[in-house]
Amino acid sequence: MYKSFFKRLFDIIISGTMLILLSPVLAYLAYSIKKNLGSPVIFSQIRPGKDGKLFRMFKFRSMTDARDANGKLLPDEDRLPPFGKKLRESSLDELPELWNIFKGDMSCVGPRPQLVRDMVFFTPEEMKRQSVYPGLTGLAQISGRNNISWKQKFFYDLKYIKDINFFEDVRIMWRTVFKVSAKEDIATDGMATAEDYGDWLLGSGIITRAEYDAKQKEALKLLEEFRG
Repeated sequence: MYKSFFKRLFDIIISGTMLILLSPVLAYLAYSIKKNLGSPVIFSQIRPGKDGKLFRMFKFRSMTDARDANGKLLPDEDRLPPFGKKLRESSLDELPELWNIFKGDMSCVGPRPQLVRDMVFFTPEEMKRQSVYPGLTGLAQISGRNNISWKQKFFYDLKYIKDINFFEDVRIMWRTVFKVSAKEDIATDGMATAEDYGDWLLGSGIITRAEYDAKQKEALKLLEEFRG
């Protein structure tokens, strides 16, 4: 009953309440981002949701659009200024996802929405994580976040969806507060952000360059179809 009905009700109540209570914080962050990074204040990205259906996820902008002489975006570490880094460390950049939760794209708790270019590499077993709504936080996030391996992330995601219940959701949300306060596991060790799944598979020798390139084309096709 909780999974099929009350979880959605819980999401609406929590996200709606937080959007109202945090509105002064959201306004202040928007002002600070515009002042430090310019416009746009909100960064949106297409992510796979429940049943693999794509949706547009919203976050506060934390990186610049700095490009090289050829117009290509610079690496993440070169586009992440001190202000943006602090924003990510505090996880305040994730607050606009409350709107995604309220409108039904996401849940408060669930597997984190990965990139489309990650999803195309999922095995049938890993795709089971897409059988539920992605979450603002999840079991993998309180178990290591971006500083555990991809296989460990999938293990925790699949473990969570096997027994979704109210008390586990509350426990995960409570633990998330402490994780965020401690600013732990924000990025993969030695990297400014988390490593893409496909890049990890390629770097680990699990897939070939040809397989990697084919999947990247598949991801681009999905994104193009979503954008219409």
